[in-house]
Amino acid sequence: MKKVVGIIGGMGPLATVDLMNKIIQRTPASKDQDHIHVIADNYTQIPDRTTAILGKGANPAPYIEQSARRLEEAGADFLVIACNTAHFFYKSADHAVSIPILHMPKETAVFLKKNNINKAGLLATSGTLNTKLYQRSCESYNIEVLEPDSKMQEAVMQGIYAIKGGDLEKGHQNLLAAAKKLLQEGAEAIIAGCTEIPLVLTSSSNMPIIDPTEILADMVIETSLGLEERVQA
Repeated sequence: MKKVVGIIGGMGPLATVDLMNKIIQRTPASKDQDHIHVIADNYTQIPDRTTAILGKGANPAPYIEQSARRLEEAGADFLVIACNTAHFFYKSADHAVSIPILHMPKETAVFLKKNNINKAGLLATSGTLNTKLYQRSCESYNIEVLEPDSKMQEAVMQGIYAIKGGDLEKGHQNLLAAAKKLLQEGAEAIIAGCTEIPLVLTSSSNMPIIDPTEILADMVIETSLGLEERVQA
């Protein structure tokens, strides 16, 4: 019997729908009943994660814990968080429930290891960069992470918030420029470390984009169907 997944969402709404779409698109199914039971809490009232991490906004942890408990009570067997930066509050959510929560940055590091990528560029919110979520996860597998300089990071943040506001063209321009610079500095691939980024950047032969949401969607499918594999650090 398939396990039920609960999505702690609303961070932002497009990213939540994107994760759900990828789970549906990547599930091997020939009819409705073959798909995974997904319960999503599109809780858009969760305070901004980046401003909180930078000490300038309300703490989102209680809201994330509330969402996790709501999903567990609704019948979820395991949870995922549809936001990279929100993984800074992963332990709070994990302590709030008795069911497991998949960790997107750790799953991404496992994917990079499996695919022999030793140096990756990271595009993410300033909050995610400051938390070192991806850097530490990748370090466990001896993967070097390159980050934008401060000026380029300002442009990345402008791009991310443009996407959240619906201006996909501005988001694409800002993020494409940052990705190209990281590749010039020696990155073998770019980690799209914010769930909005893959909405405007797609992978190509000269610009490999690693989409953690796709990786998480695959892990949701494998976990639900009982097919999990792990690479040892």
